[in-house]
This record gives sequence, C-alpha cells and structure tokens, in this order.
Amino acid sequence: MLNVTLPDGSRREFPGPVSVAAVAAAIGAGLAKAAIAGRVDGRLVDTSHIVDRDAQLAIVTDKDADGLEIIRHSTAHLLAYAVKELFPDAQVTIGPVIENGFYYDFAYKRPFTPEDLAAIEKRMAELAVKDEPVERRVLPRDEAVAYFKSLGEHYKAEIIASIPAGQDVSLYREGGFEDLCRGPHVPRTGKLRHFKLMKVAGAYWRGDQANEQLQRIYGTAWASKDELQQYLTMLEEAEKRDHRKLGRELDLFHLDEHSPGTVFWHPHGWTVWQQVEQYMRTVYRDNGYQEVKGPQILDQGLWEKTGHWDKYRENMFTTESEKRHYALKPMNCPGHILIFKQGIKSYRDLPLRFGEFGQCHRNEPTGGLHGIMRVRAFTQDDGHIFCTEDMILDECVAYTALLQKVYADFGFKDIIYKIATRPDARIGSDESWDKAEHALIESLNKSGCEYVISPGEGAFYGPKIEYTLKDAIGRQWQCGTMQVDFSMPERLDAVYVAESGERKYPVMLHRAIVGSLERFIGILIEQHAGALPAWLAPVQVVVASITDAQAEYAASVAKSLQKQGVRIKLDLRNEKINYKIREHSMQKVPFILVVGDKEKANGAVAVRARGNLDLGVMPLADFQQKLLGDIALKT
Repeated sequence: MLNVTLPDGSRREFPGPVSVAAVAAAIGAGLAKAAIAGRVDGRLVDTSHIVDRDAQLAIVTDKDADGLEIIRHSTAHLLAYAVKELFPDAQVTIGPVIENGFYYDFAYKRPFTPEDLAAIEKRMAELAVKDEPVERRVLPRDEAVAYFKSLGEHYKAEIIASIPAGQDVSLYREGGFEDLCRGPHVPRTGKLRHFKLMKVAGAYWRGDQANEQLQRIYGTAWASKDELQQYLTMLEEAEKRDHRKLGRELDLFHLDEHSPGTVFWHPHGWTVWQQVEQYMRTVYRDNGYQEVKGPQILDQGLWEKTGHWDKYRENMFTTESEKRHYALKPMNCPGHILIFKQGIKSYRDLPLRFGEFGQCHRNEPTGGLHGIMRVRAFTQDDGHIFCTEDMILDECVAYTALLQKVYADFGFKDIIYKIATRPDARIGSDESWDKAEHALIESLNKSGCEYVISPGEGAFYGPKIEYTLKDAIGRQWQCGTMQVDFSMPERLDAVYVAESGERKYPVMLHRAIVGSLERFIGILIEQHAGALPAWLAPVQVVVASITDAQAEYAASVAKSLQKQGVRIKLDLRNEKINYKIREHSMQKVPFILVVGDKEKANGAVAVRARGNLDLGVMPLADFQQKLLGDIALKT
C-alpha cells in the first residue's frame, strides 16, 4: 500500500503508484476539476506526475500563488504555440513568468504589428477553447538538440546545448507545438482563459547587446475574468497617474538627454521637493538626529576597505585625478563613519544618530531608468545610528513607529514589512548575522507588525527590514529600510570607549524613511494623481479677480495669505472668470478664491476647492483658518 499525506494531516491509501490527478479525483470531483498541479514533498509537479512512494501531497489550484504562476507560464507557451501557427518562420527562444504576467522572445523577419498582436491573442483564445492536453516527455540532451535543430529552432537548440552533457531535458507538447521547459504546466489548454497581450518590445538574445535583437511579446494572465479586468483597470488608472506625464502637465520637472538619469527640477517641482525635505528635516530634529554633510567624491582606498570597490564597482561612477582613483559615492554610510571617527567617542555618546540629505550616484543601465523613479543621481534622507548591541532593539522599535507616522502624514496607511536575511556572498561572522537578524525580528514583534521573511535577500554587510507602501490603486513601493551592520565600523576602524575603558566597535544601523527623494516624490505624484494635498502643493491658493475693479482687493487678499506663509498665485488677467477657474483647476490647485464686487464689499472670498467643489462665500479670516488647519493636519 502507498500512503499519501494531505496538508490537513489526513491520509489516503492507494494500492500502488498513483498520479496527482487521481489523488485529486479520490478526494472529490470539484478538486479534480480545479487541479492545476501538485506539490509532492515540497516539489511542484504536473498533475500527471506519478507518486510511487509514501509522500506528502498538496493539490495546487488557481487559488494558490503557485497555481497562478503555472497559469502564467503555461500561457507563455500558449503564446508561442499561437505565434508558430500564424507565423511558422518565427523562431522561439525563452518565455518566463514576470510580475503580473509573462513574456516570450521571438526571432522573426519583420516587426510584429498591433494587428499581429490582436491576431495572436485571438488564436490563443481559439487554442485554449480546444482544451488540448499538455503532455510531458524527457529526452537526453544531445537528442533534444538534434530534435530542435531538425525543426529549425536554432535558438532553442543553443539553449539545450549549453546544458551539461549527459543530462536529460523535459519537453512539453500541446497540439502541434512542443517546447523545452522544466515545468510544471497546466494539464490542458482549457485552463488558460483569462489573458491579454500587452505590448511588443525589443530584446537582445541572451540579454547581450552584441547579439541579434529579438521581439519580446508581453502578456498578462489571471485566474479569473474579474481579476484580469481589475488588473487592466488598474493599468488604465496607473497610466492616468504616470508621474512623467503629470510632471510635464503640471510643470514640475523634465528629463533631458544631455544628462540621462538625472532630474531638472522646475520651480513648482522644486517647491514640492523643499516641502518634503523640510518636513524630513523636522523629523531629524525632533527625533535626536544631528544633520551632517559629507563630500560627493571619495578615494578608491576607502571603497576598498568597505567592500564596495570589489562588490559594487560596476555600479559606481569613477574618476582619476593626480594619479589617484576616486568614485562618486553611491551611498552615504562610509562618509558618516569618517565623521564618527573624528574625536574620541564614549559609550555616553551612544546612540549617536547622524542624518544627511546626501546626493548619491549609481551607474544604472539606460534600459533600467524610469522617469524620476529610477535615476542615476538621487538624494536620500539617509541616517545612520551608532549604538551598542543592547540598544539595537529599542532603536529599531522607535524607528518603525517614526516611519509609520511619517508615511501616514504623506497619506500612506498600508505598510508591508519584510525581513531580508543573509545572502550567500556576505561579510561578517555568522554570529554577528545571528544577532542582527534576531534584533530585527524582535523589533517587529515588539512593534506588533506582521512580516514575512525573505531568505538570502539582505545586503552583503547585514540583514534589513524593508518597508513597502501600498498606494491608492494597490501598487507596492519599497521605500524605507533599516539595516543592522556589525562589519563596516570594524572595517573602517571606528571605535568608542566602553564603560570598562575598552575600545569597542559600535553597531551601525543604516536607515532611510522616504529613501530616494526623487522616487518618493514620483510616488506621491502618482498616489495623488498630481492633486497633492494642500501642505505639499506647489501653489496652495489662486486668488482670481472677476474684473479689473477688484484688482486692488484681490492683491490685498493675496498679500494677507502670503504673510501666513501660504503659497499664492494672483491672477488679475483680463480673462473671463470661468476660463481662469478651468485653467487653474487643470493645474490641480487646492483652492481658488474668486473675488468680485460683492466679496470686495464684504471683505470675503468665494471659495472653490479642488474637484469643482463650491464652498461658498466666507470671510477671509474664516478661509485662512480653514486653510491653515488643513496644512497643519497634512490633509
């Protein structure tokens, strides 16, 4: 007899080897119909996989994350199947799963058109309706190479030829199409019903610019029609909120090929920047940080000591002067250690918190640049805390509470917490990593935060907590970090005098709340669809006169608000008032004050709030009170 243990602990007995599909059928017809794959002793397998010994088995359906990934990968194969049917001369290469979907790269004699994409998607739907079985077979490597060469699939043959000799490879067939793949896949094409092809882009074979260019077709796939529609709706909303588009329309910034990967801030955009920076400067001051400023360029020798020259050099901008090599700093931490080292530090000085709005440069590839979200020059609200091991927990708990308040002030309520643990390539002892990881885990436990562990995703010098925001349309943005570092102070010989008189290395906590200010402002623009709250808006109030007769009164209203620190625009143009209102509404100004003869006579203003809300006529003093209250409450 063969025993199969299910996730709930129950057992099923079978007289001999049994397929995953048969186990699902034995449990129930509904589960058999929903089964996409199985997980046998932790390994994902097809439903056709034979269980030939006692094992633990979970049936995977489209409700599971694994099931959705299998659907997406199988849909990539369905895409290749459809392309080969419509364009037999096209050669297939690779088709992996990516976030929210998949892509497949093809070599073809001409570019695919939007009409081609529509035809391919239609053919995919027809193939799915045929509900053809997806069948797996295994071939020796050399036999598989010969097989794909015989089909004219030279790219696929090259991939297989790179596999070590003597190994077998698995192939999956659906109808007249067969592809190389580890699997697993859905049992039948009828499982693939909710997908859409998104776009075509260029891609180099094996990601190498020296190789030929291929065509990459992107698609998305979901478990249900509703999920697909929700995703497509989210994409439509994201397009409306695109910070690059809004940056142009609201005259906030521009990007220029004369300096790729850097931002040219316009007056309105720089005003937003200053509001974010000054707010964070207040956070520094109120939470025991001393603001410092380090140089932009540092000697190669320093980066060698920190380990960056060896592990990060390809991402650094380097230069030479008087036979010495330097690098523009990609991060601020080494400079802060050099500041810490000036003068003798005592245990009484700890925790010592340094903060800097430090500009950093990283040599990101051109293809990875994205508006102001991914740039080569950026400024971080960077901070480093020098402390003892006993202080780590309290510092991390206090930091998480502070970060939660800052994010709430910017309008973000949902935070996802992730602890990234030691990677394979790292510096420092296992004992130090154990202590660091334990402190981060305990700090989130003490803060009452739910979190996930991401094994192996820590920095090379220490583990970290990643704080990820969820925005108004459900997208996730990783911004804040807290990293525990036992290694860098020792590498740079930064010490303090302990109570015993012994010289000890402090623990260094690397932390940032908003992270890159450029990226965070881009997130804010998209979060609010350009309609920034009153406290952040570059122009908070427009005062507009109806005719020239109110010009003097309108100017006095503007001056009164300016004295309260309000950012004002005065519009005395000889234009119709509806035209003025429409124009300023398009600029997403929080408040438009209209003044005519009645308002002038009564010392009042007619208030229009963003979103075409008519708040009526009110005394100027009442409006001032409302506005200053909104600004104080960060609404």
